[in-house]
Amino acid sequence: MMHGEAHSLRPRPLPAPASREAPRRRAREGKMAASVGEGLAERGYLELGGTSRGPRRRARELVFSLPGGGLSPTAARYTDSAGGYWYQQNAQLGSVTRNRFIHWATSGGTLELMEESLDINLLSNAIQLKFQNCSLLPGGVHIFETQNHVVILILTNQTVHRLILPHPARMYRSELISESHMQSVFTDIGKVHFRDPLNYCVIPTVPGLSVHSSASAAWLSSDGGALFALPSATGGIFVLQLPSYDVHGMTSPSVLELKQSSVMQRLLTGWMPTAIRGDQGPSDLPVSMSVHCREHDTLLFALYQDHKLRMWSYKDQICLMVADMLEFVPVNKDLRLAAGTGHKLQLSYSETLGLYIGVYLHAPKQGQFCVFQLVSTESHRYSLDHISSLFTSQETLIDFTLTTSEIWALWHDDENQTTVKYINFEQNVAGQWNQVSMQPLPSEEVDIRDNQHPRETFMEAIFAPGQFTNAALLKALQIYSQGTERLTDLSWDELKKQITTTVENEFQGNVAEYEFSHEEFRQLQVESWSKFYAYCLQYQEELSRPLALLWNQCSNMVCLLKKGQLSFLVPCSLMDHLYLLPDEQLINEVESAGLDESEFTHDLVSLVQCLRLIGESVTVEMTLKMEMACFCRQSPERAAEQILKDLIANDTENLMEDIHSKLQEIKNPIGAIGVLIREMDYETDMEMERGFNIVQPLNVRMHLSQLYGSSTTVNMVCRCVCKMSMTRFFICRDLLILQQLLLRLGDAVMLGGGQLFHTQQNLLHRTSLLLLSYYVIRWASQRLASDVPVDELESNLQHLSVLKLTDSSALAPLKLVSSPQTIVELFFQEVARKHTISQLFQSDAALDEAGLNWPQMFSAICSYLLQFLWPSNPCFLFPECLMGACQYTQLQEYIRLLEPWCHVNVGSCRFLMGHCHLVMGEGHKALDCFCQAASEVGKEEFLDRLIRSEDVEMTSTPRLQYYDKVLRLLDTMGLPELIIQLATLAITEATDDWRSQATLRTCIFKHHLDLGHNSQAYEALIHNPDSSRQLDCLRQLVIVLCERSQLQDLVEFPYVNLHNEVVGIIEYRARAVDLMTHNYYELLYAFHVYRHNYRKAGTVMFEYGMRLGREVRTLAGLQKQANCYLAALNCLRLIRPEYAWIVQPASGAVYERPGGSPKRSHDGECTVAPMGSQIEILELQDLERECMLARIRLTLAQHDPSTTAITGNSSPKELVTLLVQAGLFDTAISLCQTYNISLKPVFEGLTFKCVKLQFGGEAALTEAWDWLAANQFSSVITTKETSAPDEAWRLLSSYLDKYECPNSPYHRCVISKLLSHGVPLPNWLINSYKKVDPAELLRLYLNYDLLEEAAELVLEYVDAILGKGHDYFGIEFPLSATTPIVWLPYSAIDQLLQTLGENAANHHNMVLFQKIQDKLEAYQNQVDKATRDFLYRRN
Repeated sequence: MMHGEAHSLRPRPLPAPASREAPRRRAREGKMAASVGEGLAERGYLELGGTSRGPRRRARELVFSLPGGGLSPTAARYTDSAGGYWYQQNAQLGSVTRNRFIHWATSGGTLELMEESLDINLLSNAIQLKFQNCSLLPGGVHIFETQNHVVILILTNQTVHRLILPHPARMYRSELISESHMQSVFTDIGKVHFRDPLNYCVIPTVPGLSVHSSASAAWLSSDGGALFALPSATGGIFVLQLPSYDVHGMTSPSVLELKQSSVMQRLLTGWMPTAIRGDQGPSDLPVSMSVHCREHDTLLFALYQDHKLRMWSYKDQICLMVADMLEFVPVNKDLRLAAGTGHKLQLSYSETLGLYIGVYLHAPKQGQFCVFQLVSTESHRYSLDHISSLFTSQETLIDFTLTTSEIWALWHDDENQTTVKYINFEQNVAGQWNQVSMQPLPSEEVDIRDNQHPRETFMEAIFAPGQFTNAALLKALQIYSQGTERLTDLSWDELKKQITTTVENEFQGNVAEYEFSHEEFRQLQVESWSKFYAYCLQYQEELSRPLALLWNQCSNMVCLLKKGQLSFLVPCSLMDHLYLLPDEQLINEVESAGLDESEFTHDLVSLVQCLRLIGESVTVEMTLKMEMACFCRQSPERAAEQILKDLIANDTENLMEDIHSKLQEIKNPIGAIGVLIREMDYETDMEMERGFNIVQPLNVRMHLSQLYGSSTTVNMVCRCVCKMSMTRFFICRDLLILQQLLLRLGDAVMLGGGQLFHTQQNLLHRTSLLLLSYYVIRWASQRLASDVPVDELESNLQHLSVLKLTDSSALAPLKLVSSPQTIVELFFQEVARKHTISQLFQSDAALDEAGLNWPQMFSAICSYLLQFLWPSNPCFLFPECLMGACQYTQLQEYIRLLEPWCHVNVGSCRFLMGHCHLVMGEGHKALDCFCQAASEVGKEEFLDRLIRSEDVEMTSTPRLQYYDKVLRLLDTMGLPELIIQLATLAITEATDDWRSQATLRTCIFKHHLDLGHNSQAYEALIHNPDSSRQLDCLRQLVIVLCERSQLQDLVEFPYVNLHNEVVGIIEYRARAVDLMTHNYYELLYAFHVYRHNYRKAGTVMFEYGMRLGREVRTLAGLQKQANCYLAALNCLRLIRPEYAWIVQPASGAVYERPGGSPKRSHDGECTVAPMGSQIEILELQDLERECMLARIRLTLAQHDPSTTAITGNSSPKELVTLLVQAGLFDTAISLCQTYNISLKPVFEGLTFKCVKLQFGGEAALTEAWDWLAANQFSSVITTKETSAPDEAWRLLSSYLDKYECPNSPYHRCVISKLLSHGVPLPNWLINSYKKVDPAELLRLYLNYDLLEEAAELVLEYVDAILGKGHDYFGIEFPLSATTPIVWLPYSAIDQLLQTLGENAANHHNMVLFQKIQDKLEAYQNQVDKATRDFLYRRN
């Protein structure tokens, strides 16, 4: 075996379950398995194909052509070849080149180079070099690594080339590998001087390249030069040297020829020889060459056609050693006569063991490997120490790899079968080879059942994971469609569509003109698809042709290079290996396994042989029957029993006899079965560590973060798990059938005797569980992940944030699936890999190891991944990852497959199933699942993490915390009905926890209210035990019902023990919100009226009206204010008179609300609220006045909208002024009379309007009719047409008559107004005032300097007193001795006389002055007479 005891399928023994049967059964079986347990875990290799489901990476093309076109290509075409190079520090954890290698393949004149990494995805990592008119030599690509560069040496049949690329360590600023993508060394290939004459040269015609040998070798000299060793056309070897790439100046290439005489002839210039060469025949041509570089010399090993191995010293230019290989061949007579054209040579060097030389000697029927160790003496003589000779019967050796302990060989036979074998030539004395289980080509035929559609069946077979490469499908599609254009870069989904369209179009084109029966139509469809499938097989087979082995000396990794793909040889357990081997290899493999000869070893091998017998006899229908039983969740044991019956019934080849015979050889069948079951069981109770160890240094964690993270490694690991699960599913199937057979046979085969029936039943049940577990893992390994839209990912992230699961390592990625990808690949790439690496490198000892051992690491990674995927383990990362990546359909199917038999994480699975139903719109199913999961809370790690949160309000019991999380999730999804149901259920769990009950009832209230279930919301509110929450709910109820205008419900609810709170809430809302958009005052009014509390109802409406007048300065506000006062008035009229009063609402209460901003004075200081304000009582009469005032405001606003903004809160006096301005004199007079206000402003206003009309234009006249119409006249004039001024004067006259009062202040007011505007007094006004107060009229004349009018008035007044026209002045009795005393306004008359007398120059004034003097004199005479008469009569 390749690595002896160095690695195991499981990295560390995991602790067994503490509470299950596992420890007891494993203790029993451990003793029995002691002799073979380790062997089972570490034996065998299998091939994992690198089949990619993505588009093939586009290789950039570079074309090289010689100047002038070069020579014509040779007739002989060399075989395709391949090889590779691992970077020197690829196994060092902290290296930039960790797990990084370059591999290449040649075909004709085309060389494809690709750089791969097991850790990161490299960008621009593929190039294609085309050498025109040249053919690449087989193995003619050699890659070397210097401190600053990667140097690639290339040999064709006409040229040699040197390609110098930057070393990865010089490409990146940091050595830390922390990115998931990095640039390849081929990124800047376009900048390389590929055609620089210093980096290539043409092979000289002398000595010329031999056409009989394609051997070559190349190496770098210590000074940086490139050397190429080639077979000479005349025999022997010549060495072509390119100077160092950094040499300044023109330096020509040089040629050296190595001759049998140990003399070196040097061709310095012009490619002309300086000596005559000796004759050498073709038998002296090398068939294989290898180079070993030492510190001061280079040793060139050449295996010649004459079967001799020669070693040349390049430094000393001599042949140091010749060895005849036929000396080590037992029968060499026939071989000596034939040319050794099929021989191969390989070297392996170890600093501790020295140089090993491996020679393959090709013979027609049997090949032989000889391994030598180079031995040197002090005198610089060399010899070969023969280590081992190994024989093989395979004919065509493609390639072999030599290590210091093993040989790996690759064969390809005529039947197109690839074989890889390996042998440890130091330990395996018997010479038995170990065979690698190779990946078979896809099945040549596709079975189609009657109930299957041909297209779907073929597409499923073609696109099954691991079957066909993208390149093979593209090539088949191009040939099938007979298209000339080359199809490239099609994604997996695009390729599916293209293939379906092409094949169906081709099929439809063949049947378009004919009518067919259903059977004929189906048959033609099958033929079309079979034709395309045959093309796929053909090109897959061609691309799978092996070319070389690539072995990594540092990490012991072995790769198989094929024409169109790269595959890896990875370790597997001996159990899987023996089951997969062909029959003829089984016995040899058992012998070479190195197992001891104990009875138990024999039992185990015989058991596997029994299983192989059964597996080979099981038909496709039987296999399908078992798989359908697993898929349909039926008992595998019954399916196995039915298959056994079918096998017995159809046993035509004595299968049962063979099995029975083999069973007779097993001493302890039960023990052997138990060990086999234990080996396949990955059940463990150990909790995996989450994430990297934070104790480790940052740079170590950074290095580990990308370890084995490339898509290549992810694909490889998951393919291995898929292969293992498939193999072990078949093993378990066959084991079930065998155990059913044992039950049938009873104790007849139990040679040990005494086996209990229940032990067999227990093993049968355990086998059944294993089979189901591997079926689920295999299903997951083949189930493709779905593409998820970005918005769905974001929505899922919101849901997870509600559950507080976004920090879970299983949910952290949440990024788009790189389709096509299986769900296991998705899980490993995003979650399991990090956990696995953290487990592998927990200790510092693991970090301090010399390097990464690939077989050991790979086995451990696969083992951990199986543990993560194992359904019976408590680890729940895989379902978590599916939920986080929105793979809901896959997750539902996964849980469905587990439900009947897996009893671990039952509650967690139900929760995730509920989440899937929730996302898919099946809310009631989701609720059922959530409720079922509740019973497992506190028992499962995932559910414990779900409820582990600091901000959960309900902290009483875990189950209540769980309900809280689910309720939050349902709330995020917007499912109020489900929330109500779940919260109602949760209340039954919280009977003794009033806080939780309050939270749940609040939740129920909220969602009932959202749904419009007002009564149910009220019930939830009433039963809430938390008064503060109850008050919050009550407030919400009031607000929401108001906004919905569902006021009847709000008013009619009884509000037991909550009456004052409701009133307080509505009052607060009424005072806090806009008056015109919310009707909280009206609601409060209705609330009180409904409960017959009319005084409070009146108070509410009065406050409403007050605020409307103060805050709403609109016509609608005034209208509403009037209605409010009417409603308040109506309420008080419904109460008995002694109770008909209300308290005046405080004006400041409207603004000083809780939460309102503080009121500040002009200097920014907070004002002090007034204290101890008096309470004012309003009675019915007060409300009537306010009501009247509101109506008047409304009337004014309706008449003159411009006054709307200032009427709302105006006082009665202010309102009178506004009314007068608007011309509403009747209304103004009414208001004045109500509030005992003088009418003087009214008369002044009317007088002014009369003046304006008297002297105004048409606009004033037109406007006058509007306000005149708003006032009622005492009489209507119908006898003649009237004008607006006349009507205005008539209105003024009527008011003076109607509202006459003592001393007639209104007359004086009117006259004063007229005189102040210089308007002549109308006669009716003068006559009217004469009767009332002629003395005041005289004074007014004097005040306004109307001397003539004053003089006329004095003359008339004196005449009236004397008896002439006394009726016009309202004098009832003129002056006489018998009448009451009369008087004259002497002061005014004196003032008039003085004024007239002061202006003596004015003749008119003097005339008036004389008239008044004369009249006064006559008056005095009459007074004197009357006085005497009066005195006489009195005496």
